[in-house]
Amino acid sequence: MQEIKKISSEVVHKNPWWDYKRDQFVLPDGGINDYYYSETHGNVIVIPVLDDGRLVLVRQYRYLHEKNSIEFPGGGIHADESPVDAANREFLEETGYKTENLIKIGTFEPCIGMLKDISHIFIANELTEMQQPKSEGMEHTEVILRRVDEFENMIKQGEIWDGQVLAAWAMARDFLLKG
Repeated sequence: MQEIKKISSEVVHKNPWWDYKRDQFVLPDGGINDYYYSETHGNVIVIPVLDDGRLVLVRQYRYLHEKNSIEFPGGGIHADESPVDAANREFLEETGYKTENLIKIGTFEPCIGMLKDISHIFIANELTEMQQPKSEGMEHTEVILRRVDEFENMIKQGEIWDGQVLAAWAMARDFLLKG
């Protein structure tokens, strides 16, 4: 496979969460094309497990889909923040819990054709409930506790439909069930 060479890159639009970019590149045959995509600082997904084995989930409204989604806590990494710091911040904000044991189990890239973004996946245990979840702007979360078998049934029934949640669970499932 021949390499494609980037010749320029510009930010078309910028906001606090992502940049929308246009790159120009030269194809192996000499043709010049544009490529449009969004770029972020990455995101974190936390899979929290209580001492009794139940998962801590959040329900929140997803504007683009006009319905509620049940997800693992998580969110965007700020420009000046490490994935671990972002995971701790997002987990506390969305659930009101903190963790004494955050384990990074891997990363994945959620949408390689349109988005330059890395999802960092963590398992959290040794949890302590500290406060009520913080609600701000469009983000209002409701904490839901489910056993693993209940969670997997929710996936089968289509109640869990977010792709990042499904991918994170695929990475974490064996790790959690092997103990």
